[in-house]
Amino acid sequence: MYKIDHYLLENGADPFEKWLKELKDIKARAKINVKIDRLSMGNFSNSKPLGEGISELKIDYGPGYRVYYGQSGKFVILLLCAGDKDTQKKDIEIAKAYWCDFKRRSAL
Repeated sequence: MYKIDHYLLENGADPFEKWLKELKDIKARAKINVKIDRLSMGNFSNSKPLGEGISELKIDYGPGYRVYYGQSGKFVILLLCAGDKDTQKKDIEIAKAYWCDFKRRSAL
């Protein structure tokens, strides 16, 4: 089993949780939560590494939702941010920046 954790900005804000709460499609929210639960059980079938330590979890629903995460240690998955196919390129850059920030602050 993997522990699911959330990346927090320096001010304590949780970008992934904010995105999920603002998602109006309740069915999409449920599907995303199911995929994250499966991820916590080691099911990485809809994931692919993107480089620089981050991966993308693809949700085949609606506009093609994506959840970006990094693996911290052996059994911790850190949810960074999320979006859909239309914002994918920008979201990947944001996820990489969040991951770098997390590693920098964790090293202190």
